[in-house]
Amino acid sequence: MAIAKAERLMNLALCLLGTRRPLSKRELRDSIEAYVETFRPGTGAAGSDDSFNRMFERDKDDLRELGLVIETVESLDGEIGYLARRDSNRLPPITLDAEEAAALGLAAKVWQQARLAGAASGALQKLRAAGLPEDVDPYEAHGALEPRIPVHEAAFEPLMLACRDRRPVMFDYRKATAAHPEPRHVEPWALECWRGHWYLAGFDRDRGAERVFRLSRITGRVRSRGGSFTVPVPDVVTVRETVSSWAGETADRSAVIRLRRDAGYPLRAKATSVRELEDGWDELEIPYGHGLDAWLVEFGPDVVVLDPAELRADVVDRLRAVAKG
Repeated sequence: MAIAKAERLMNLALCLLGTRRPLSKRELRDSIEAYVETFRPGTGAAGSDDSFNRMFERDKDDLRELGLVIETVESLDGEIGYLARRDSNRLPPITLDAEEAAALGLAAKVWQQARLAGAASGALQKLRAAGLPEDVDPYEAHGALEPRIPVHEAAFEPLMLACRDRRPVMFDYRKATAAHPEPRHVEPWALECWRGHWYLAGFDRDRGAERVFRLSRITGRVRSRGGSFTVPVPDVVTVRETVSSWAGETADRSAVIRLRRDAGYPLRAKATSVRELEDGWDELEIPYGHGLDAWLVEFGPDVVVLDPAELRADVVDRLRAVAKG
């Protein structure tokens, strides 16, 4: 059975690599001998579209797990086709020195979640076969501290695969200032971890612009959408820079707020000055950048904006929107 599956996967890979146009499931089913034999008339699985679809999806996922880049393309009449472009599946000669191999080994050890750990291990095995120096142990310890990247959000894995495969997605997203989530249709570009939280950057089709989403605010299941991207993916996706600007990290002006004592410690960490007031309040001067109003709203009644007036008005508007639900 293992040999039969390996041969079926090989034939599917060759078929996808050899075509100049996307092939539909029906065309692949009629072209690959293993599918023809399994689903020919007279067999128990004959005519079972569901059985074929399940087998095909497993085979496609297995090939992607092995590193084959398979594109999903929707034709003008709505039919979905698949192909693997040769230029997307061609690697230059790989040569690594000891320091580069050690860096890859360290990166592989960062990922300890189930599926990512297996993928990292498989990637290092492929590098070894491609010429990784035999005297280099990628898993050798290089210090007393061992890094980890936490991934707790259920949305991480489907979004990671969607970014890799260039597949549009749909999910329900709850903004910090909203009482209920709303559907978002997104072309995912890149994922990045920043200060312990994962963020997705992509093109929001509903708003017609680039957006960044915090994964912990995605509710429900991430669903794949048919078709391809409608806008080109930027050469450099600045997830961290965008998020930091929302948090006021790159601000060039200041805001003055009142903060209830023993509350709002993230705000206190950013403060450039703190002055004690009466009645259990402090006055803070903090960096003021795009998105600060949304962040201040999260602290609710513990924060009062004193200056500038436009920031105070934005915070009040957001609080009113939340109150209305």
